[in-house]
Amino acid sequence: MGGLILKLAPKERILINGAVIENGDRRAKISICTTDANILRLKDAIHPEAVNSPISRLCYICQLVLSGDAEKIAATRQVVLGIEQVSRIFLDPDSRNILSHATSAITENDFYRTLKHLRLLLPREMRLVSLGET
Repeated sequence: MGGLILKLAPKERILINGAVIENGDRRAKISICTTDANILRLKDAIHPEAVNSPISRLCYICQLVLSGDAEKIAATRQVVLGIEQVSRIFLDPDSRNILSHATSAITENDFYRTLKHLRLLLPREMRLVSLGET
């Protein structure tokens, strides 16, 4: 049986197909069997005011789709274009591999997996920005 398994901390909140769900007082494991469900861990959500870089914008677009606040076709175009643009900056093999996985996920309309991969680049992007400021 395929699907996604979420391990939730006590009181952790997730958004599934537009509904906010809060875990109880104990750790829990939830199996999501619907392959096209839109899921977002609220602890991973990026606040609109924190969207201040190319990677955070791409993550935010994915987040908007997962929350039901953006249309998938337009978002897919934006994310694919954004990945093409940032691939000119992230040239190391590991980052290229992450971008390749994100590209595969977005072409499969898997915004959760796309977000998961792109989030891995946020710390690298912050380091690049901080190097540019010195």
